[in-house]
Amino acid sequence: MMRFELGRRAALGLGASALAMPLVARAQAAPVKVGLVAVLTGPQASLGTHLRDGFMLGMRHLENRLGGRGAEVLVIDDELRPDAAVTKVRAAIERDRCDVIVGVVFSNILAAIMRPVTETQTFLISTNAGPSPFAGRGCNPFFFATSYVNDQNHAVMGQAAQDAGYRRVMIMTPNYQAGRDAAAGFKSRFRGEVVDEIYTPLTQLDFSAELARIAAARPDALFTFMPGGLGVNLVRQYRQAGLGNIPFLSAFTVDEAVLPAQGEAAVGFFTGTTWTPTLPNEQNARFVRDFEGQFNYVPASYAAHAYDSAFLLDSAIRRTGGNLADKGALRAAIRAADFRSVRGNFAFGANHFPVQDFWLAKVARRADGKFQTEHERKVFDNVVDPFAAECRMPAA
Repeated sequence: MMRFELGRRAALGLGASALAMPLVARAQAAPVKVGLVAVLTGPQASLGTHLRDGFMLGMRHLENRLGGRGAEVLVIDDELRPDAAVTKVRAAIERDRCDVIVGVVFSNILAAIMRPVTETQTFLISTNAGPSPFAGRGCNPFFFATSYVNDQNHAVMGQAAQDAGYRRVMIMTPNYQAGRDAAAGFKSRFRGEVVDEIYTPLTQLDFSAELARIAAARPDALFTFMPGGLGVNLVRQYRQAGLGNIPFLSAFTVDEAVLPAQGEAAVGFFTGTTWTPTLPNEQNARFVRDFEGQFNYVPASYAAHAYDSAFLLDSAIRRTGGNLADKGALRAAIRAADFRSVRGNFAFGANHFPVQDFWLAKVARRADGKFQTEHERKVFDNVVDPFAAECRMPAA
């Protein structure tokens, strides 16, 4: 783990009067400790890098304090290995005394650490992963998400396809749970004909056979979910196959984390999202400007959601007067979400997932040559996820 010490340390030489301070006052003088979990090794490290950099920029904008208290951030590389993530997170809580755990890109990592974190009554805030069980019957009083339920971005594209009047659509995703969830999310809103559903191996790099099937079927559009390197290869090969005249609808396939590798091939392709660099509000403009100035690349939603989580924590701890010991008061303060989001509208539902807007966005090349997603139109306004009704929030 990498340790980032933020804020001033108290002087080591403590007099008798300092030692006699009430325990609550002394606890409030100590730094708030945050364990920041992200994948920082392997082929998916770019996603974790966005997450980490977004949170650290938030801390910089907050002058390295949370709720008026100094803060210390421990960056934890989950290695995209559930066993490693559990071991490191337990150490962060038991040895390093972290007050809150934030982050997580992938749902399998979140599923692994959920119980070890929350059973200690430590708050866990996911800035990306949002598996539907945790939004429904598995909701938890010590768990919040600043992102979305996984299915929602795919549902955005199903609605967009419906609104566009497409009648025949093909679906292509990797053959694992998240891929099938993506197809289900799309179909939950699309009422036309699904011409074919193609499920590819998660390790596939050559899509020539699948692209031939798409060309032969001549659908009105393709919907796909191909994250990371899968998306890089698919987008390039889609253009090379001359299929650019068939609208390319996706989620987590073309975004700022992979656009530098996809380049011109992704321009004009669509995605469903909660956020883009172009959303017109003051908080977002500051975030994007300062992020690019500090890190020299265009942020993705992984960074934006993590940035928001820093401000969420700051608002909650400030609302409790810096007191982290009263778990009920801190939970209520987090639920209040009294901060300015880079997304504009943001509130928590009863299941601790956001009630927020969702957008149809298109990839564009900027005047400076960099690529980004740009919002086209709002598809869902202040939407509640479809699993919230199943949540019966257990008592703390």
